[in-house]
Amino acid sequence: MTVSISRRNMTLATLAGSTLSLIPGKVLGANSKINVACIGIGGRGKGLIRSLNQPGIANIVALCDVDIGSEGTSQIETLFPEARKFQDFRVMFDKMEKEIDAVIVCVPDHSHFPITMAAMALGKHVYVEKPMARTFLEIELMMAAEKKYKVVTQMGNQGHSGTNYFQFKAWKEAGIIKDVTHVDAYMNFGRRWHPWGDVKGFPTGETKPETLDWDIWLGTAQSHDYSKRLHYGNWRGWYDFGTGCFGDWGAHLLDTIHQFLELGLPTQISADMLDGPNQFIYPMKSTINFKFPRRGSMPSMDIDWYDGVGNLPPIPSEFGDRKVTQPGKFIYSKKQTFQGDHHSSPLQIIPYEKMRSLLEAGELPRDFGKNSNHYANFLLACRGDEQTRSPFSVAGPLSQTLALGCMAQRLGGSLKFDRAKKRITNNKVANQLLAGTPPRKGWEQYYKL
Repeated sequence: MTVSISRRNMTLATLAGSTLSLIPGKVLGANSKINVACIGIGGRGKGLIRSLNQPGIANIVALCDVDIGSEGTSQIETLFPEARKFQDFRVMFDKMEKEIDAVIVCVPDHSHFPITMAAMALGKHVYVEKPMARTFLEIELMMAAEKKYKVVTQMGNQGHSGTNYFQFKAWKEAGIIKDVTHVDAYMNFGRRWHPWGDVKGFPTGETKPETLDWDIWLGTAQSHDYSKRLHYGNWRGWYDFGTGCFGDWGAHLLDTIHQFLELGLPTQISADMLDGPNQFIYPMKSTINFKFPRRGSMPSMDIDWYDGVGNLPPIPSEFGDRKVTQPGKFIYSKKQTFQGDHHSSPLQIIPYEKMRSLLEAGELPRDFGKNSNHYANFLLACRGDEQTRSPFSVAGPLSQTLALGCMAQRLGGSLKFDRAKKRITNNKVANQLLAGTPPRKGWEQYYKL
């Protein structure tokens, strides 16, 4: 039976009913080429698609972008002249469902969810940029769909396949990283929305580019007029479309901490400082605290997140007179203090003289083997050769923690979270924001599994 998911006749029954629940992801086997459809080919998509274009493994068969044919998409269109081109991902799936094995999703945060859900329902493996989605509920549904459709998934926090991943894993297994009680993580650079000041509402009155389908760009979000302050790239600062600095950088700074310290979801999220709070865009600066309970033999711990220009955590004395020059983190345990930067950068024990002595004594694992990068890891998993390192089952709770932090940035105060029932117990508005604003008419079907 052919499943049609065009914009006119796509229904929940079609997407999540018994027919599609019988379409598991197809593992292609060794030496197979994976036919890949790329959705979102401008901006960040340009680099991502080049990285995933692994010789002998990937075959780029389709390119999809709401602004296809524009200057922003021309580089990738020229690079893959044989690939079929689409403006609407639903039309692409209608036309090429049987020719696609895997889908790359590199679009604004608010559109990760519908595209990924549609792809998984059709049995397609999915690589989606970080964070997985914008709201807590969307991420919950994506994790459920991963299990239901048995597809290969990977979130695009690419450092999660780098040195920091293998080092953190080895050091924890060797007992080097243990009894962590506190983490400070920070991203203290300016963001695109910071110069806007006190935003009073959504911009209006601009003429959209002729090549752009604004209705598809809006996706599940409520209708707003086109504006350059929403697209291109500026969507990240708006609550309706993005996840701010924390959703963007938290996935690159907290990923190994979250996975290997088995943090799961926090019990409390508190906005300790908000500079320039606004009902439309993320603050200019924020400091957010997350509390996590005891996990087995690991003690309870907390994380402080700092963002905004000049908003740095206390610098440990072990760091000496060195200057903080890039996003990073300090990890405090009962015995050691660790310092790390972002993405795949390895950790250091500070003061560095202490780390040097441990290395010389042979007490620190340092050979982590030769491993595939994040992009090859996904493609090889589609062939059944590896397992992805950031599947939705791993990236989901991290992304949900990011979503909870974004809610604290928006509402302020302290939110108490019931980890078992997955609900906020002391703030009705916050509890409603776990699901967010209902989807726009015509996009509801993606939220029913």
